[in-house]
Amino acid sequence: MAIDRAIFDPTDPQLKLDPYPLFKALREQDPVHFSELGFWVATRYDDVRTVLMDRENFGQGDFIRNIQLFYGPDFDVLSHSAYRWLSEIFLYQDPPRHTRVRGLVTQALTARRVAEMRPRVQAIADRLLDAVICRGEMEVIHQFAYRFPTLVMCDMLGLSPKEASDDVLAALNQAIADSFIVFEMRAFEPDVLALANSQIDFLEDFFGKIFAARRIEPRDDLATGLCNACDENGPLTDHEMATVAIGLFGAGFETTAHMIGNGLLSLQKFPDQWAKLVADPSLAASATEEILRYESSLVGTNRTAFKDVTLGKKTIHAGERVLTLVAAGNRDPEIFDAPDIFDIERKGPRHLSFGGGIHFCVGAELARLEGEIAFTTLAKRLPGLKVDVASARWRQDGFMFRGLTALSASWQPL
Repeated sequence: MAIDRAIFDPTDPQLKLDPYPLFKALREQDPVHFSELGFWVATRYDDVRTVLMDRENFGQGDFIRNIQLFYGPDFDVLSHSAYRWLSEIFLYQDPPRHTRVRGLVTQALTARRVAEMRPRVQAIADRLLDAVICRGEMEVIHQFAYRFPTLVMCDMLGLSPKEASDDVLAALNQAIADSFIVFEMRAFEPDVLALANSQIDFLEDFFGKIFAARRIEPRDDLATGLCNACDENGPLTDHEMATVAIGLFGAGFETTAHMIGNGLLSLQKFPDQWAKLVADPSLAASATEEILRYESSLVGTNRTAFKDVTLGKKTIHAGERVLTLVAAGNRDPEIFDAPDIFDIERKGPRHLSFGGGIHFCVGAELARLEGEIAFTTLAKRLPGLKVDVASARWRQDGFMFRGLTALSASWQPL
Protein backbone atom coordinates (compact mmCIF):
# COMPACT_ATOMS: atom_id res chain seq x y z
CA MET A 1 0.00 0.00 0.00
CA ALA A 2 1.56 3.26 -1.18
CA ILE A 3 1.15 6.33 1.03
CA ASP A 4 1.22 9.64 -0.84
CA ARG A 5 1.87 11.83 2.20
CA ALA A 6 3.09 10.30 5.43
CA ILE A 7 1.45 11.72 8.56
CA PHE A 8 2.01 10.16 11.97
CA ASP A 9 -1.17 9.65 13.99
CA PRO A 10 -0.79 7.07 16.78
CA THR A 11 -4.59 6.87 17.22
CA ASP A 12 -5.15 5.58 13.66
CA PRO A 13 -6.62 2.04 14.00
CA GLN A 14 -4.85 0.94 10.81
CA LEU A 15 -1.51 1.82 12.38
CA LYS A 16 -2.19 -0.73 15.11
CA LEU A 17 -3.09 -3.44 12.59
CA ASP A 18 -0.05 -2.89 10.38
CA PRO A 19 2.24 0.09 11.05
CA TYR A 20 4.95 -0.90 8.58
CA PRO A 21 3.61 0.80 5.40
CA LEU A 22 3.53 4.12 7.27
CA PHE A 23 6.96 3.50 8.77
CA LYS A 24 8.33 2.84 5.27
CA ALA A 25 6.73 6.02 3.93
CA LEU A 26 8.11 8.09 6.81
CA ARG A 27 11.63 6.70 6.32
CA GLU A 28 11.48 7.57 2.63
CA GLN A 29 9.58 10.88 2.70
CA ASP A 30 10.25 12.51 6.06
CA PRO A 31 12.54 10.41 8.27
CA VAL A 32 12.66 13.06 11.01
CA HIS A 33 9.01 14.04 11.02
CA PHE A 34 7.30 16.71 13.14
CA SER A 35 3.95 15.42 14.33
CA GLU A 36 0.91 17.63 14.63
CA LEU A 37 0.78 16.38 18.24
CA GLY A 38 3.85 18.50 19.00
CA PHE A 39 6.83 16.12 18.95
CA TRP A 40 9.39 14.76 16.49
CA VAL A 41 9.29 11.21 15.11
CA ALA A 42 12.52 9.46 14.04
CA THR A 43 12.23 6.37 11.83
CA ARG A 44 15.62 5.57 10.27
CA TYR A 45 17.88 3.16 12.14
CA ASP A 46 20.85 5.51 12.34
CA ASP A 47 18.73 8.44 13.59
CA VAL A 48 16.93 6.29 16.16
CA ARG A 49 20.21 4.85 17.41
CA THR A 50 21.79 8.30 17.59
CA VAL A 51 19.02 9.62 19.83
CA LEU A 52 19.13 6.55 22.07
CA MET A 53 22.91 6.54 22.46
CA ASP A 54 23.69 10.29 22.64
CA ARG A 55 23.43 11.02 26.36
CA GLU A 56 25.02 14.47 25.93
CA ASN A 57 22.25 15.79 23.70
CA PHE A 58 19.26 13.60 24.58
CA GLY A 59 17.68 12.28 27.76
CA GLN A 60 14.35 12.30 29.55
CA GLY A 61 14.25 15.99 30.41
CA ASP A 62 11.42 17.73 32.29
CA PHE A 63 8.82 15.03 32.93
CA ILE A 64 6.03 17.42 33.94
CA ARG A 65 6.52 19.60 30.90
CA ASN A 66 6.60 16.54 28.64
CA ILE A 67 3.19 15.37 29.89
CA GLN A 68 1.69 18.86 29.86
CA LEU A 69 2.45 18.93 26.14
CA PHE A 70 -0.71 16.81 25.73
CA TYR A 71 -2.94 18.23 28.46
CA GLY A 72 -1.97 21.88 28.71
CA PRO A 73 0.11 23.90 31.21
CA ASP A 74 -2.48 23.78 34.01
CA PHE A 75 -2.62 19.98 34.19
CA ASP A 76 -1.44 18.76 37.61
CA VAL A 77 0.67 15.83 36.42
CA LEU A 78 1.91 14.42 39.72
CA SER A 79 -1.53 14.42 41.33
CA HIS A 80 -2.23 11.34 39.19
CA SER A 81 -0.80 8.12 40.60
CA ALA A 82 -0.03 6.66 37.18
CA TYR A 83 2.01 9.67 36.05
CA ARG A 84 3.71 9.96 39.43
CA TRP A 85 4.77 6.31 39.12
CA LEU A 86 5.97 6.89 35.54
CA SER A 87 8.05 9.86 36.68
CA GLU A 88 9.77 7.70 39.31
CA ILE A 89 10.83 4.68 37.24
CA PHE A 90 14.49 4.91 36.27
CA LEU A 91 13.58 4.51 32.58
CA TYR A 92 12.14 8.04 32.73
CA GLN A 93 14.93 9.57 34.80
CA ASP A 94 18.29 11.14 34.01
CA PRO A 95 21.51 10.85 36.01
CA PRO A 96 22.30 11.00 38.85
CA ARG A 97 19.01 9.51 40.09
CA HIS A 98 18.80 7.12 37.14
CA THR A 99 22.36 5.94 37.81
CA ARG A 100 21.68 5.20 41.48
CA VAL A 101 18.41 3.29 41.06
CA ARG A 102 19.53 1.34 38.00
CA GLY A 103 22.78 0.43 39.76
CA LEU A 104 20.89 -0.92 42.77
CA VAL A 105 18.50 -2.89 40.55
CA THR A 106 21.38 -4.49 38.65
CA GLN A 107 22.92 -5.49 42.00
CA ALA A 108 19.81 -7.62 42.52
CA LEU A 109 19.05 -8.66 38.93
CA THR A 110 22.48 -10.13 38.26
CA ALA A 111 23.56 -12.26 35.31
CA ARG A 112 24.14 -15.09 37.80
CA ARG A 113 20.58 -14.85 39.12
CA VAL A 114 19.19 -14.90 35.56
CA ALA A 115 21.40 -17.85 34.55
CA GLU A 116 20.37 -19.79 37.64
CA MET A 117 16.73 -19.30 36.63
CA ARG A 118 17.11 -21.46 33.50
CA PRO A 119 15.85 -24.79 34.97
CA ARG A 120 12.97 -23.03 36.73
CA VAL A 121 11.98 -21.13 33.58
CA GLN A 122 12.09 -24.42 31.68
CA ALA A 123 9.88 -26.05 34.30
CA ILE A 124 7.32 -23.24 33.98
CA ALA A 125 7.21 -23.62 30.18
CA ASP A 126 6.77 -27.38 30.49
CA ARG A 127 4.06 -27.03 33.14
CA LEU A 128 2.03 -24.69 30.95
CA LEU A 129 2.26 -27.06 27.98
CA ASP A 130 1.48 -30.08 30.16
CA ALA A 131 -1.85 -28.44 30.99
CA VAL A 132 -2.94 -28.23 27.33
CA ILE A 133 -0.97 -30.75 25.31
CA CYS A 134 -3.61 -33.51 25.44
CA ARG A 135 -6.32 -31.13 24.24
CA GLY A 136 -4.76 -30.52 20.84
CA GLU A 137 -5.46 -26.81 20.97
CA MET A 138 -4.92 -23.66 23.02
CA GLU A 139 -5.58 -19.97 23.01
CA VAL A 140 -1.92 -18.99 22.78
CA ILE A 141 -2.08 -15.51 24.28
CA HIS A 142 -4.01 -16.21 27.48
CA GLN A 143 -2.95 -19.81 28.10
CA PHE A 144 0.75 -19.46 27.36
CA ALA A 145 2.13 -16.07 26.24
CA TYR A 146 0.67 -14.02 29.12
CA ARG A 147 1.13 -16.65 31.79
CA PHE A 148 4.71 -17.68 30.99
CA PRO A 149 6.61 -14.43 31.71
CA THR A 150 4.22 -13.56 34.53
CA LEU A 151 4.95 -16.84 36.32
CA VAL A 152 8.68 -16.40 35.69
CA MET A 153 8.66 -12.98 37.34
CA CYS A 154 6.57 -14.30 40.25
CA ASP A 155 9.15 -17.06 40.71
CA MET A 156 12.02 -14.56 40.63
CA LEU A 157 10.32 -12.35 43.20
CA GLY A 158 9.75 -15.42 45.39
CA LEU A 159 5.95 -15.29 45.40
CA SER A 160 4.35 -18.39 46.91
CA PRO A 161 1.60 -20.31 45.05
CA LYS A 162 -0.94 -18.53 47.28
CA GLU A 163 0.58 -15.12 46.54
CA ALA A 164 0.59 -15.96 42.81
CA SER A 165 -2.77 -17.72 42.42
CA ASP A 166 -4.59 -17.64 39.09
CA ASP A 167 -6.90 -14.90 40.36
CA VAL A 168 -3.95 -12.82 41.58
CA LEU A 169 -2.11 -13.24 38.27
CA ALA A 170 -5.19 -12.20 36.32
CA ALA A 171 -5.60 -9.11 38.52
CA LEU A 172 -1.92 -8.19 38.16
CA ASN A 173 -1.93 -8.59 34.37
CA GLN A 174 -5.11 -6.53 34.05
CA ALA A 175 -3.66 -3.84 36.29
CA ILE A 176 -0.54 -3.66 34.12
CA ALA A 177 -2.62 -3.42 30.94
CA ASP A 178 -4.82 -0.67 32.39
CA SER A 179 -1.99 1.40 33.89
CA PHE A 180 0.78 1.10 31.28
CA ILE A 181 -1.40 3.08 28.91
CA VAL A 182 0.35 6.18 30.32
CA PHE A 183 3.42 5.30 28.27
CA GLU A 184 1.44 6.50 25.24
CA MET A 185 2.22 10.00 23.94
CA ARG A 186 -1.27 11.48 24.17
CA ALA A 187 -3.92 12.76 26.58
CA PHE A 188 -6.52 10.39 28.02
CA GLU A 189 -10.17 10.74 28.86
CA PRO A 190 -10.77 11.22 32.61
CA ASP A 191 -12.22 7.73 33.11
CA VAL A 192 -9.25 6.05 31.40
CA LEU A 193 -6.76 8.01 33.48
CA ALA A 194 -8.74 7.36 36.68
CA LEU A 195 -8.58 3.60 36.00
CA ALA A 196 -4.83 3.81 35.39
CA ASN A 197 -4.43 5.68 38.68
CA SER A 198 -6.42 3.13 40.68
CA GLN A 199 -4.54 0.22 39.14
CA ILE A 200 -1.17 1.75 39.98
CA ASP A 201 -2.41 2.21 43.56
CA PHE A 202 -3.34 -1.49 43.63
CA LEU A 203 0.06 -2.55 42.23
CA GLU A 204 2.01 -0.37 44.67
CA ASP A 205 0.06 -1.82 47.57
CA PHE A 206 0.53 -5.40 46.34
CA PHE A 207 4.29 -5.16 45.82
CA GLY A 208 4.76 -2.99 48.90
CA LYS A 209 3.40 -5.84 51.05
CA ILE A 210 5.78 -8.31 49.37
CA PHE A 211 8.83 -6.19 50.21
CA ALA A 212 7.64 -5.52 53.75
CA ALA A 213 7.39 -9.29 54.27
CA ARG A 214 10.90 -9.88 52.86
CA ARG A 215 12.42 -7.38 55.26
CA ILE A 216 11.01 -9.46 58.11
CA GLU A 217 11.68 -12.89 56.55
CA PRO A 218 14.41 -12.77 53.85
CA ARG A 219 14.54 -15.42 51.12
CA ASP A 220 16.84 -16.26 48.23
CA ASP A 221 14.83 -14.30 45.66
CA LEU A 222 14.83 -11.06 43.70
CA ALA A 223 12.55 -9.33 46.22
CA THR A 224 15.08 -9.94 48.99
CA GLY A 225 17.90 -8.98 46.63
CA LEU A 226 16.24 -5.61 46.04
CA CYS A 227 15.80 -5.18 49.80
CA ASN A 228 19.51 -5.85 50.33
CA ALA A 229 20.84 -3.71 47.46
CA CYS A 230 22.72 -0.72 48.87
CA ASP A 231 25.15 2.02 47.85
CA GLU A 232 26.76 5.00 49.61
CA ASN A 233 23.33 6.68 49.73
CA GLY A 234 21.69 3.71 51.38
CA PRO A 235 19.22 1.06 50.18
CA LEU A 236 16.15 1.47 48.02
CA THR A 237 13.08 2.65 49.93
CA ASP A 238 9.99 0.44 50.01
CA HIS A 239 8.33 2.87 47.61
CA GLU A 240 11.29 2.73 45.21
CA MET A 241 11.26 -1.08 45.29
CA ALA A 242 7.53 -1.21 44.55
CA THR A 243 8.09 1.22 41.66
CA VAL A 244 10.86 -1.00 40.26
CA ALA A 245 8.84 -4.21 40.72
CA ILE A 246 5.89 -2.79 38.77
CA GLY A 247 8.26 -1.86 35.96
CA LEU A 248 9.92 -5.28 35.87
CA PHE A 249 6.62 -7.15 36.12
CA GLY A 250 5.04 -4.93 33.49
CA ALA A 251 7.97 -5.34 31.12
CA GLY A 252 7.41 -9.09 31.19
CA PHE A 253 3.73 -8.70 30.44
CA GLU A 254 3.94 -5.92 27.85
CA THR A 255 7.06 -7.03 25.98
CA THR A 256 7.98 -10.67 26.62
CA ALA A 257 4.40 -11.90 26.37
CA HIS A 258 3.93 -10.04 23.11
CA MET A 259 7.28 -11.34 21.83
CA ILE A 260 5.92 -14.90 22.18
CA GLY A 261 2.60 -14.16 20.46
CA ASN A 262 4.18 -12.02 17.73
CA GLY A 263 6.82 -14.69 17.21
CA LEU A 264 4.41 -17.59 16.78
CA LEU A 265 2.36 -15.57 14.32
CA SER A 266 5.50 -14.68 12.33
CA LEU A 267 6.65 -18.30 12.32
CA GLN A 268 3.25 -19.32 10.91
CA LYS A 269 3.38 -16.65 8.21
CA PHE A 270 6.83 -17.94 7.24
CA PRO A 271 6.33 -21.72 7.61
CA ASP A 272 9.79 -22.51 6.25
CA GLN A 273 11.20 -20.78 9.33
CA TRP A 274 9.07 -22.87 11.68
CA ALA A 275 10.30 -25.97 9.84
CA LYS A 276 13.89 -24.82 10.39
CA LEU A 277 13.26 -24.33 14.10
CA VAL A 278 11.61 -27.72 14.49
CA ALA A 279 14.51 -29.38 12.66
CA ASP A 280 17.05 -27.54 14.80
CA PRO A 281 15.66 -26.13 18.08
CA SER A 282 19.10 -24.71 18.90
CA LEU A 283 18.10 -21.89 16.52
CA ALA A 284 15.67 -20.61 19.18
CA ALA A 285 18.08 -17.96 20.48
CA SER A 286 18.63 -16.62 16.96
CA ALA A 287 14.88 -16.85 16.29
CA THR A 288 14.20 -14.75 19.39
CA GLU A 289 16.50 -11.99 18.10
CA GLU A 290 14.78 -12.03 14.70
CA ILE A 291 11.34 -11.87 16.32
CA LEU A 292 12.48 -8.86 18.33
CA ARG A 293 13.64 -7.21 15.10
CA TYR A 294 10.87 -8.21 12.72
CA GLU A 295 7.84 -7.70 15.00
CA SER A 296 9.10 -5.74 17.98
CA SER A 297 6.70 -5.61 20.92
CA LEU A 298 8.20 -2.21 21.81
CA VAL A 299 7.26 0.14 18.97
CA GLY A 300 8.94 3.27 20.25
CA THR A 301 10.47 5.13 23.16
CA ASN A 302 10.91 8.79 24.01
CA ARG A 303 13.75 11.23 24.55
CA THR A 304 14.04 15.01 25.07
CA ALA A 305 16.68 17.24 23.45
CA PHE A 306 18.89 18.90 26.06
CA LYS A 307 20.17 21.47 23.55
CA ASP A 308 19.60 22.46 19.94
CA VAL A 309 20.83 19.58 17.79
CA THR A 310 20.67 18.54 14.13
CA LEU A 311 19.11 15.18 13.36
CA GLY A 312 18.68 14.07 9.76
CA LYS A 313 18.91 17.66 8.42
CA LYS A 314 16.26 18.86 10.90
CA THR A 315 16.95 21.07 13.90
CA ILE A 316 15.58 19.71 17.15
CA HIS A 317 15.37 22.54 19.67
CA ALA A 318 16.22 22.19 23.34
CA GLY A 319 13.24 20.85 25.28
CA GLU A 320 11.54 19.28 22.27
CA ARG A 321 10.44 15.65 22.51
CA VAL A 322 11.54 12.92 20.09
CA LEU A 323 9.69 9.63 19.59
CA THR A 324 12.22 7.07 18.36
CA LEU A 325 10.34 4.41 16.42
CA VAL A 326 12.56 1.40 17.06
CA ALA A 327 10.15 -0.83 15.11
CA ALA A 328 10.66 1.40 12.05
CA GLY A 329 14.44 1.37 12.50
CA ASN A 330 14.36 -2.42 12.71
CA ARG A 331 12.95 -2.56 9.16
CA ASP A 332 15.36 0.00 7.64
CA PRO A 333 16.64 -1.39 4.27
CA GLU A 334 19.79 0.72 4.60
CA ILE A 335 20.78 -1.50 7.52
CA PHE A 336 19.04 -4.86 7.07
CA ASP A 337 18.97 -6.91 3.86
CA ALA A 338 15.39 -7.75 2.83
CA PRO A 339 14.06 -6.25 6.09
CA ASP A 340 10.47 -7.38 5.51
CA ILE A 341 11.53 -11.03 5.30
CA PHE A 342 11.51 -13.03 8.53
CA ASP A 343 14.74 -15.06 8.73
CA ILE A 344 15.64 -16.82 12.00
CA GLU A 345 19.24 -17.32 10.79
CA ARG A 346 19.75 -13.62 10.03
CA LYS A 347 23.22 -12.25 10.72
CA GLY A 348 24.39 -8.67 10.92
CA PRO A 349 23.44 -5.51 12.85
CA ARG A 350 21.55 -5.74 16.10
CA HIS A 351 17.94 -4.69 16.41
CA LEU A 352 16.96 -1.69 18.55
CA SER A 353 14.19 -3.34 20.54
CA PHE A 354 16.01 -3.18 23.89
CA GLY A 355 16.70 0.53 23.47
CA GLY A 356 20.22 1.83 23.91
CA GLY A 357 22.67 3.84 25.95
CA ILE A 358 22.17 4.26 29.67
CA HIS A 359 18.51 3.24 29.27
CA PHE A 360 19.26 -0.13 27.62
CA CYS A 361 16.71 -2.64 28.93
CA VAL A 362 17.85 -3.94 32.32
CA GLY A 363 15.86 -7.14 31.78
CA ALA A 364 17.20 -7.92 28.30
CA GLU A 365 19.01 -11.12 29.30
CA LEU A 366 15.94 -12.43 31.11
CA ALA A 367 13.77 -11.69 28.05
CA ARG A 368 16.25 -13.49 25.82
CA LEU A 369 16.29 -16.50 28.15
CA GLU A 370 12.49 -16.62 28.20
CA GLY A 371 12.31 -16.37 24.40
CA GLU A 372 14.92 -19.08 23.87
CA ILE A 373 13.20 -21.49 26.28
CA ALA A 374 9.67 -20.74 25.03
CA PHE A 375 10.47 -21.34 21.36
CA THR A 376 12.78 -24.31 22.02
CA THR A 377 10.08 -25.99 24.09
CA LEU A 378 7.29 -25.30 21.60
CA ALA A 379 9.38 -26.60 18.68
CA LYS A 380 10.40 -29.78 20.54
CA ARG A 381 7.09 -30.65 22.16
CA LEU A 382 4.65 -29.37 19.52
CA PRO A 383 6.43 -29.78 16.16
CA GLY A 384 3.07 -30.02 14.39
CA LEU A 385 1.79 -26.75 15.85
CA LYS A 386 -0.51 -24.84 13.49
CA VAL A 387 -1.37 -21.24 14.27
CA ASP A 388 -4.69 -19.91 12.99
CA VAL A 389 -3.61 -16.63 11.38
CA ALA A 390 -7.24 -15.56 10.96
CA SER A 391 -7.72 -15.71 14.74
CA ALA A 392 -5.02 -13.09 15.39
CA ARG A 393 -6.29 -9.88 16.99
CA TRP A 394 -3.93 -6.94 17.45
CA ARG A 395 -4.43 -4.87 20.58
CA GLN A 396 -6.15 -1.54 19.97
CA ASP A 397 -5.72 0.21 23.32
CA GLY A 398 -2.33 1.72 22.60
CA PHE A 399 0.45 2.24 20.09
CA MET A 400 3.74 2.04 22.01
CA PHE A 401 3.45 -1.70 22.70
CA ARG A 402 2.54 -4.01 19.82
CA GLY A 403 1.02 -7.37 20.57
CA LEU A 404 -1.89 -9.71 20.15
CA THR A 405 -4.93 -10.10 22.36
CA ALA A 406 -6.00 -13.37 20.73
CA LEU A 407 -4.31 -16.15 18.75
CA SER A 408 -5.45 -19.77 18.42
CA ALA A 409 -3.25 -22.79 17.75
CA SER A 410 -3.83 -26.50 17.30
CA TRP A 411 -1.87 -29.74 16.91
CA GLN A 412 -2.44 -33.45 16.78
CA PRO A 413 -3.06 -34.52 20.40
CA LEU A 414 -0.48 -36.91 21.80
